[in-house]
Amino acid sequence: MSLRGTDAYRDGDGTLPALVVRAVAAARAHGFAHSCRPEQGRLLHLLAAGAPRAIAETGTGCGVGLAWPASGARPGTRLVGVERDAERVGVAREVFREHPEVEILHGDWRRVEELGPYDLLVLDGGGRAKGDGAADPARLLTPGGTLVVDDFTPATTWPPRFDGAPDRPRLHWLEHPALHSTELRLAPDLAAIVGTRLAGGPVG
Repeated sequence: MSLRGTDAYRDGDGTLPALVVRAVAAARAHGFAHSCRPEQGRLLHLLAAGAPRAIAETGTGCGVGLAWPASGARPGTRLVGVERDAERVGVAREVFREHPEVEILHGDWRRVEELGPYDLLVLDGGGRAKGDGAADPARLLTPGGTLVVDDFTPATTWPPRFDGAPDRPRLHWLEHPALHSTELRLAPDLAAIVGTRLAGGPVG
């Protein structure tokens, strides 16, 4: 999710999938400002087509971020969202009420482990996104599966820096031994890290 991400959506934008429009309307109705931005959503929409079995997202909010891959996924692909706020869980479940392939879990992000591994896993939180090692891609991803860590500001140096020091959470994902990763600039102020789990990488 992104700060003021809900405000990035414009009424009457005919390029948005219908499910995304529904989720944005729900987020606005419940005063939830921190939805996935459209730039990030379009990336997830594209990546979802390459996930044949399972997709998951942490920090689902009111469902905007999950609506993008749900709109781009192949038939038969299972989608899981995890949200810790009970009210937002109810909102998201209502958004996806006509989509039995989508399940919204209530609780800490670690609940995503219950139904893995995944072909596509989206971790929210920018530089704080489970870069402490708790989220193990070798355990959470299928071999060849894709990890997306969202809501970074674009890096302009190497190593990337934050507050004058090396950006350790970002480096955690860019240099993770189980992943082949890169940073994608999605907007002048927004970037995401995308990594592929190496088939011969460490096993968690």
